[in-house]
Amino acid sequence: MPREITAFSNPLIKRVRNLREKRHRREEGLFLAEGLRILAEAEETGVLPEYLFFAADSAQHPIVRRLTAAVEAQGGEAVETSRDILHKLSGKDNPQVVLGVYRQFDTSLSAIDRSASGIWLVAQAMRDPGNLGTMLRTGDAVGAGGLILIDDTVDPFSVEAVRASMGALFTQRIAQARWDDFLPWLRSGPGQLVGLSLDTSEDYRRPSYAAPTFLMVGNEAQGLPADYAAACDLRVKIPMLGKADSLNAAISCAVMAYQVLGQRLP
Repeated sequence: MPREITAFSNPLIKRVRNLREKRHRREEGLFLAEGLRILAEAEETGVLPEYLFFAADSAQHPIVRRLTAAVEAQGGEAVETSRDILHKLSGKDNPQVVLGVYRQFDTSLSAIDRSASGIWLVAQAMRDPGNLGTMLRTGDAVGAGGLILIDDTVDPFSVEAVRASMGALFTQRIAQARWDDFLPWLRSGPGQLVGLSLDTSEDYRRPSYAAPTFLMVGNEAQGLPADYAAACDLRVKIPMLGKADSLNAAISCAVMAYQVLGQRLP
């Protein structure tokens, strides 16, 4: 049976609240996800939280009841609490009725099976959690294998990034690496590295893309560093017909991903 917590001073509440900070997430190896949709999608992929918090007035919701039973069956803990405490945990003025505490995934390159998909997304020095979430959702939509984060990027396990992914965090593999580790790993097996760059005349619609294709976008403000772009097998650009000189990094990646997918659909 779920236990009930009503005190803000409860040690577990303090511990979980601290997971909103990157330092504590790293120390604990845990992260937060909230909302019926995200937690249900995580369950569909076989991932359950170690702790499940839910509002007392949602205890009879069928998804909450199913998640509670599944979490307790695997040895996790379900906690019934108030919406005020859920607000304290999530930091949102209008918190969702459920919140899960999950174990962080293995984000090493060695955990990536490049043969699992013909499309992989790569983001270098991405700073915005919304962009990271959009790239994960794009990857899910095109059947990509996952997202590889290069160099210093936004934390994929931050509350904002998890929220922006709308559940795609649980359907896409995520890896984190420095460029000097990523490039040798990539060259150790099959894979075409395609960089999105303004410093080229190659229209993205012209080339034929080889599988697996690794589509790489750079930092939102700076783009790809010159030496990173030079190391790509192919550099392409999206034509800009208006006054804007570039597209948002995540949107550019989505356009490219669908171009690659379109070449492989019957």
